[in-house]
Amino acid sequence: MKTSEEKKVFMLLKSVIFHYHGLDDIERQDLEQTAIELDAHEEYAWAMEFIAQDFITAFDRAREYLNSIIGDYPRDKRIELVNMVWQANNLKGYVTEMEATAMLKLAKDWNVQKELIDLVLA
Repeated sequence: MKTSEEKKVFMLLKSVIFHYHGLDDIERQDLEQTAIELDAHEEYAWAMEFIAQDFITAFDRAREYLNSIIGDYPRDKRIELVNMVWQANNLKGYVTEMEATAMLKLAKDWNVQKELIDLVLA
């Protein structure tokens, strides 16, 4: 059972990566399904509002917000989050250069870039 904060992290992380290049239908469906699976409808709405406040700065603001929380997470939890976003992006069959760059920035912030690279090469 995830806490509300963990649900916010999951929903914001997925949402901001998906919005990095423009949200498509597959990604929107994935976000909606994630909200259902996690019982995170409020957190999903919060993440969408967070991004809508200023789309241009959404990634940088989300990065700052996420880093303030995830920096305290155990290493395996940080790896799980990076893996979740990587797998979600692969649902559509490809990952854009912009999405990969965004994920690499976050993985570097969380000191799990080697694990992300291992996922990419697997």
